[in-house]
Amino acid sequence: MDALIIGAGGFVGSYLIQELNQKNLHTGATILPREHIRSGFCDVFTLDIMQESEIKSLLRTHRPKYIYHLAAQSSVAASWKNPEFTIDVNIKGSLHLLEAVRSIPEYYPRILLVGSSEEYGYIKRQTSVTELTPLHPGNPYAASKACQNMLGTIYAKSYGMGIVMVRAFNHIGIGQSPTFVAADFALQIAEIEAGFRKPVIQVGNLSAKRDFSDVRDVVRAYTLLMEKGCAGETYNVGSGHAVPIQEILDLLLDYSTESIVIEQNPDKMRPSDVPVIQADISKLQADTGWTPVYSLEETLRSMLDHNRKNFGLL
Repeated sequence: MDALIIGAGGFVGSYLIQELNQKNLHTGATILPREHIRSGFCDVFTLDIMQESEIKSLLRTHRPKYIYHLAAQSSVAASWKNPEFTIDVNIKGSLHLLEAVRSIPEYYPRILLVGSSEEYGYIKRQTSVTELTPLHPGNPYAASKACQNMLGTIYAKSYGMGIVMVRAFNHIGIGQSPTFVAADFALQIAEIEAGFRKPVIQVGNLSAKRDFSDVRDVVRAYTLLMEKGCAGETYNVGSGHAVPIQEILDLLLDYSTESIVIEQNPDKMRPSDVPVIQADISKLQADTGWTPVYSLEETLRSMLDHNRKNFGLL
């Protein structure tokens, strides 16, 4: 097997499968029992990363050359509600993978550990963050991903493992859960246009600035890092440009056929929120030659139109 995606049942998994298909790589993908693969061609396995024995068995049988570790509890909001589950999946699950690989004799795969821009947390007097910017995680999800990164660095340096780590900034696209802000706005607007809700959109904090990328650009960066990234190193993956959440909303409202009122919903506010997160992507570009292809406007329009099609509006 050329590549194995652990945790392929989520939003990013199907896009990564398609990217690996385009490279003609024999790909395997793991899912949980109630999940399914939305698109792409691959061998599918049921796997619980909390069970290290299951990971060992799968790796010993198929010995993939590349392992993409996507399995995670990836919602900041959910991490506040269930921090223990977040810690278990994101830290213990990653540790199980690293120990499983290390336990197999003469097996040296490349491993991509996917972290988050949330690890940087509260940034003062700095426009962009580099991979050397000190980490100040501001929520349980961010803390769990910072720990995963530390473990990856330790294992790469101590055991000579081919581990590359990324801090992925916000990525969006068709199929993303409405627990994430751009997908939430796109769904609400489509529901309003279809007559399923009143012309009022519920929002949280609109002043926070985030670095948004199309998920297709992100998975392309992942595959390039597997090929060209330096083991033991961490790379920012983002657009290099932060925009206010208000701008995301305004762009989607500009595409709408309805006059919509904005209403703040306290349930959509987080206990703490980082004001600005923007990626310095010079290291990624220098080592891989990667550059984003899709514009923010193009991605948001495609998300809204996808929801419209689901409601029979297009």
